[in-house]
Amino acid sequence: MSDRVPGELLEIAEALMPGTSLKAARFARGGIHDVVLLPGVAAVRVSQRPLGTAELPQRTELLRVIAAAGLPFAVPEPLTPVMMFGERAAVAVSWLDGAGLPDGVGDPVRIGELLGALRELAITPELRAVLGAPRTYTDGHHWADILAEEVIPRLPGKWRDEGRRRLEAALALEPVQDCLVHGDLGGENIHWSADGELIGVLDWDRAHLFDPAVDAATVGWVHGWDNLRAAVDDATYRRAQVWDRTFGVTHLVAALDGRPLAHVDSYVRHIVAWLEHDAGPQQP
Repeated sequence: MSDRVPGELLEIAEALMPGTSLKAARFARGGIHDVVLLPGVAAVRVSQRPLGTAELPQRTELLRVIAAAGLPFAVPEPLTPVMMFGERAAVAVSWLDGAGLPDGVGDPVRIGELLGALRELAITPELRAVLGAPRTYTDGHHWADILAEEVIPRLPGKWRDEGRRRLEAALALEPVQDCLVHGDLGGENIHWSADGELIGVLDWDRAHLFDPAVDAATVGWVHGWDNLRAAVDDATYRRAQVWDRTFGVTHLVAALDGRPLAHVDSYVRHIVAWLEHDAGPQQP
């Protein structure tokens, strides 16, 4: 994060939020969007590349639907329509107070409540429409096929058989009911109050319908596996272990919606680095 906001982004923020003071504006760069942070007021998301421009309307509608779904915590809501500024798209969303926790820190009770709220949320037809069909993208690709056909053959020879074994273990998991999965429950995406109360969750760009143990694995990766073990039942913990061992859950979620990978070689390099330093929990 940087305090200095590029002039182009300040102009976009001013156009979206006329009359709003920009004196306290800060800049954050994400993987898909540049963000102008207006503390206490809004966050202005601006696409970086054509793919982000094309997807911002759908991502914004997803936020609107999730925010209205009845979760017991805040979700950023669109404050403006998506607007075009040359080749970039931008939207302002509501501000969430609070802050993330450092890696390895977390109250198991609060973590369990967060995961439970996502797992137990009723999947309405409107929510299903913006999330798409579970496990498979609209063009018919399946996440496991992507890993088997695009990723594992590119692994170094010593990892290919192990990669197949890990994928087979994931496919052998007993099917569970698909739930709302955030997909990136990292430290800065979960905002807590100073006294430890959950305020809200942001960055829903990876949201999809899938096994809720994927979110549990993300929490374990960021907030500590001991904290996760105390937060969930044994079955969820074991499933989370399996998902994490399938090339690291933070990498796995990039394939779960079934879209062809845009940068396969880079994706594989990140997976190999993770495999070489496998920091996930050990299987019992």
